[in-house]
Amino acid sequence: MKFGRKITTNLYDEWRPFYIDYNLLKRELKSRTASHNWDDKDERDFTAMLKKELDKVHDFQKQKTAELSRRIRDAEKDVQNLVAQESSSSSEPSPTHCSDPESHQARPSDYGPDEGSDDDDDIDDNQSDASLEDLFHGLQEEVATLVADVHDLALYTKLNITGFLKILKKHDKITNLPLKPTFIQNYLEERPFYKYNWDALIVKLSKLYNLVRTRGHPVQGDSSAGGNQSAFVRQTTKYWVHPDNLVPLKLAILRHLPVLVFNAEKEFEQKDAAITSIYFDNEDLELYLGRLEKTEGAEAIRLRWYGDTDVKTIFVERKTHREDWTGEKSVKARFPIKEHLVNAFLRGEYTMDAELQALVGKGKKTQAEVDSMIQLASEVQYRILAKQLHPVMRTFYNRTAFQLPGDPRVRISLDTELTMVREDNWDGQTRTGDNWRRTDIGIDHPFDQALTEDKELFKYGVLEVKLQTQFGQEPPKWVTDLVQSHLVEAVPKFSKFIHGCATLLPNRVDLVPFWLPQMDTDILKPNTGYLTVERPMKNTPDLQSEIFSPISSVSPVPSYVEPVSEGEDDEEMDLAPARDEDRRTGLPQEDVAAAIAFREKSLKERDRTSQVNGSSSTPEEVCDERTPLLELPRPPRVVKTVSIDPLAPSSAFDESLRERLQANKNAPPRAQDDEEREAVGLDEENLREEERLLVRDWSAPSGKRIAVPVRIEPKVYFANERTFLKWLSFAVLIGSIATTLLNFVPADDPRGLISAALFSLAALLAIAYSAIIFVYRALRLRARSAEGLYYDKYGPTILCVVLLAALGTNIGLRVADM
Repeated sequence: MKFGRKITTNLYDEWRPFYIDYNLLKRELKSRTASHNWDDKDERDFTAMLKKELDKVHDFQKQKTAELSRRIRDAEKDVQNLVAQESSSSSEPSPTHCSDPESHQARPSDYGPDEGSDDDDDIDDNQSDASLEDLFHGLQEEVATLVADVHDLALYTKLNITGFLKILKKHDKITNLPLKPTFIQNYLEERPFYKYNWDALIVKLSKLYNLVRTRGHPVQGDSSAGGNQSAFVRQTTKYWVHPDNLVPLKLAILRHLPVLVFNAEKEFEQKDAAITSIYFDNEDLELYLGRLEKTEGAEAIRLRWYGDTDVKTIFVERKTHREDWTGEKSVKARFPIKEHLVNAFLRGEYTMDAELQALVGKGKKTQAEVDSMIQLASEVQYRILAKQLHPVMRTFYNRTAFQLPGDPRVRISLDTELTMVREDNWDGQTRTGDNWRRTDIGIDHPFDQALTEDKELFKYGVLEVKLQTQFGQEPPKWVTDLVQSHLVEAVPKFSKFIHGCATLLPNRVDLVPFWLPQMDTDILKPNTGYLTVERPMKNTPDLQSEIFSPISSVSPVPSYVEPVSEGEDDEEMDLAPARDEDRRTGLPQEDVAAAIAFREKSLKERDRTSQVNGSSSTPEEVCDERTPLLELPRPPRVVKTVSIDPLAPSSAFDESLRERLQANKNAPPRAQDDEEREAVGLDEENLREEERLLVRDWSAPSGKRIAVPVRIEPKVYFANERTFLKWLSFAVLIGSIATTLLNFVPADDPRGLISAALFSLAALLAIAYSAIIFVYRALRLRARSAEGLYYDKYGPTILCVVLLAALGTNIGLRVADM
C-alpha cells in the first residue's frame, strides 16, 4: 500500500486537518519537476511548505498532550468528589450539613447530574446510589475516550514522522539535492514531536483507570508481598517488542494490570524508571561463556542502582544458574552497599560484616537474613579477587512495571531505550580507570558523549512476563493471548549481559548467542487484531466493550506468594497503583482509565468464579525448566506460519516444513488483486501472513560460532564410565582365554602359542581402544560439545573382526595339525 493511501486510511477523521498533507507535498514536488528544472526558488518554496506542515503537527501534538493531562486531572477530581459524596451519604443517612467545605464547593460533573446541588439531600438512598452509579458510568465513558485519544495520538505521531521522512527521501531522489539531512538537523530536531515520552501520560492514565475501576477505592498493596526480597527464584519468558508496538502493548497490559510504583504519593519523574547495571568479568570472559553455555553454577555479578547516578545505595547482585537435575532453582541474591564504599569493597579493603549486622539492630532484617547476606558478600568479594573481575559493560533502560499491588501472581515489565555501554579498559582506552563505573555518562540516553563503538543501542523493547501459579494451573488467558499476538516476538533466554558482550567485544568473543543473527530481521508482524481500540458508545456501562475487542476473563487462580522480581528494593515499600500512571507508561489518560475499568471487572469475575469452584482440585503435574511457562491451548485457527525453535532438532522443523508445503500444494491458489501485487516487495506490512515463511538458514557472523545450550546431566558421565567398564570386562574375558592357552599349551607347541598371542593382542587392543574413547568422550562432555564419538560405529566391528581372525587362525592351525 502506498503511504499516501496508508495515512488516509489510518488517520483519525476528526484530526484530519492536522496531519501532514503528504499528497499535497508529493503533487507539488512532481508538478514542479515535471514542468521545469528544479531551481533555488522551488527549493525555498518546498522547504517553506515543509516547515509549515511541521509547525502544524508540532503545535497540534503539544496542544493535545496538554489537553489530555488536563482532562485526566479533571476526571481525578470528579472521582474524588464522587467518593466523598458516597462516603458522606453512607455515613449520614439523615439530612445534615456536611462540615467539609469541599462538599459545598464541588463543581458540577461533566458526566451526569449536578452532584453538588442542594437537592441531593432530598433523594432517598436507592436513588442516590443509582445516581452515583450513573456518574461513575459517565466517568467510564470519559476514560474510554481518553484511552482512544492516547492511542490515536501515538499513531498520529508515527504517521506524521514517517510522512516527513518519506517526502524528504522522495525530494532528494527526484531533485538530487540533499534536503533531508539539513531539514532534520535544523527543523525536526528543533520541533521533536516524534520524541515525545508517553510514560508520564500513561502513569497518570493508569492511576485514573484504577480509580474508576475500583470506584475510588484502589487496592493497597502489602509492602512485603513477594516474600524475601534478598533471595528469590523466578520463572520468566522474554520477548522483543518492535518500537511501533510499544504504546499498543502498554495499552493492552493496562487493561488488566496497573502500573506498579513504590511510592504512589510521589509525582512521576523520568529518572524514576531508569535502571542501570554494571556487569563484571575477566579478560577471558569466563562469566560470559558460563552464562552463554548455561553451565552448572554459572554466575553473573553486577552492581545495580535505580534512578540517577547520585543515588547513595548500590545493590551488589549475583545470579547463579542451576541445572534442573540438581533439584535446585536458579537464584538471584543481593545486598546493599553505600556508593562511597564500593571501590574499597572491590579491592578487598572493606568487608560488609559490620554494616550488614547493623540491620538487625535497626529491626530491618532478621539474624538469619543478615547471616545469609554476609556470606553472600564474602563469596562475591572472593570471586572478584580470585578471578580478577573488572567492570566490563553497563546496561541502561527505562522500565515500566505492571502488577496488581499485593497480588504478584502476574508481573509484567517492559524495558525500553535499552543501551549497552563498554566499561572496560582492555583496549588501552581509559573508561573507568580505577573507579567501579564510568563517570562521563549518566542516564542521558542515548549517551551522545560516548563513542559510537563503545555503545550498542538496542532497537527493540524487552518484555518480561513473570508468572507463578500452582502446579496444573493455567496462566490467565489474557496473558496467553498477549504473548501469542503480533505485538511481541518470543526470544527465550535473552540476556542483556550476553548481548552486550557479544556486540561490544567482537574481537574477544568467538561464541555468540543464537538470537544475534536475527537482529537484522524485522520482527514487525501483520496485525492479528488482538488489540482494537474503539471509542465508547453512549449509555454503555461496560468499559471493556467500550474500548477493546472482546477478551475472555482471567482464569481463576488461587492466591500464592510470588518471588520478588527485578527492580524491587530491599527496603519496605508502599506498593500501590501509580498516582500519575499515565506519565509512567506514556499512554493517554483515556486508554489508562478504560484499562482500569476492564481490569476491575475481570478481577470481580475471577473472584466470583474462584468462590464457586473453590472446592475443586486440579491434579498436580511435574514441571521442570523444559515445561513451557504459557501452556494454554490456542483457539482453533488456521496455521499460517512455520514457527522456529532455534533449540529444537532439525528433524522437527523439516517435518513441519514438509507438511506445510504439502498443504500449500493441495490448497487452491489465492488470487492477488492489483493493490497486493503493487505492494509485494515494497513494505513488509503488506505481506500476507501466510507469506511470512520463517526458515533456519541464518548463520553466525564471519569467524563466530552460535552457542546452542547443551544439557549434560551426571548420568551421561556414568554412562560413559559404564561403557568403558563393559569393554574392560570383555577384554578381561579374552585375556583369560589367552592366559589359559599360555599356561596349558606345551612350550614346544608353536600353534598354541600363536593362538594365545592373537587372543592377547585382541584383549590389549580392546583395552587401549576403550581407554582412548573413554578419555575422548569425557573431555568432550566437559567441553559441553554435542559433537563427538558418542555413537561408536567402528570399535565393535573391529573387535569382532580381530576375534574372528584369532578364532579362525586357532581352528585352522589345529585342523592343519591333524
